[in-house]
Amino acid sequence: MKNYKKIPTLFVVLLFMLGNLAAQFPSNVKKINAKPNAITTVKGNLSQGAVLSNLQWASSSQNACFPATQNSKFNGNHVFFSTEIPPYSEMFITIIPDDKNANMSIYAYTIGKTSYYIPPKLPRCVSCEAEHKWDRAKRGKTQDHTRTVRLNAIKNPYNVVIGIAGADGLKTGSFTVKIDLKSRETNNAVQKPLKRYKATSVKGATKIYKGNLSDGVVINDLSWAAKSSVACFPATQNDKFTGNHIIYLTELPARSVMTVTLVPDNPNSNMSLYAYSAGTHKMVPGLSSCVSCEADYKWDRPKKGKTQDHTRSVRLNAITNPYKVVIGVAGANGLKAGSFKIKIKVE
Repeated sequence: MKNYKKIPTLFVVLLFMLGNLAAQFPSNVKKINAKPNAITTVKGNLSQGAVLSNLQWASSSQNACFPATQNSKFNGNHVFFSTEIPPYSEMFITIIPDDKNANMSIYAYTIGKTSYYIPPKLPRCVSCEAEHKWDRAKRGKTQDHTRTVRLNAIKNPYNVVIGIAGADGLKTGSFTVKIDLKSRETNNAVQKPLKRYKATSVKGATKIYKGNLSDGVVINDLSWAAKSSVACFPATQNDKFTGNHIIYLTELPARSVMTVTLVPDNPNSNMSLYAYSAGTHKMVPGLSSCVSCEADYKWDRPKKGKTQDHTRSVRLNAITNPYKVVIGVAGANGLKAGSFKIKIKVE
């Protein structure tokens, strides 16, 4: 009799194990592979989501995401994404509506690695943060159409669920989700070989070269750019360099100034430019130091007394010594195709 009594228990255990193996987020939750120490972006649209049957989960003491008094900021369609945050990490998640007049909200929460709950059936979470349009101005702060939340992990990794919601019943509108993951973990993605092209520079002349981002590759690790020994562009601007990169190798004679100008053929193509000088043609992403590095990309906000179009320009100079120069053309926000011209002027 004892053996027979054990069979149901064993059966339940097996079912539990099989259930855990099959556990995953529902099909309406889009997976994002957030890269450590990099910025990852994905596109979405509220029309891909649906209105939630209730918002009571958000004000529950087990979640404490946003108070019921703010439910109107989340009563439109909800679109879900999932990702993971490693131990000893900090994650900044930003939503950028394509239409600056579109009123959208964001929330994100952490749950255990074996949990796959999504609202409105969210019984509890480790932490939840939300951001929406303010009801009134906050002293010393300003708010635009973007929304940002911050999550962190110390000793344990977590699953992360990101919810993008329309405010005041909004059910359609395209947006970009940007994830900036700062972590002790390293980016171990295999780096594809960079496409390099020889570009001749002539003092007293301007040389023009044509290219297309579709011939380039993504640089998985952009941490080289923010190193103090390189100082090309800060990590907060990594999203301007997350598309394909194409490299041009040239030389800067002694007692010369080089101006490099990038001109996308399509004025709507958002591209970025960087160039650095060194004793040899040191290559990114393994660049540990250089003589100087300059970068130009789309500004986040207008600069007083200045205007910016679709072109980008940087300037390098050499006094006593000549230098090897590496020029990089990169797509912003994951852009991987688009024709352009590079103008190299040496004076």
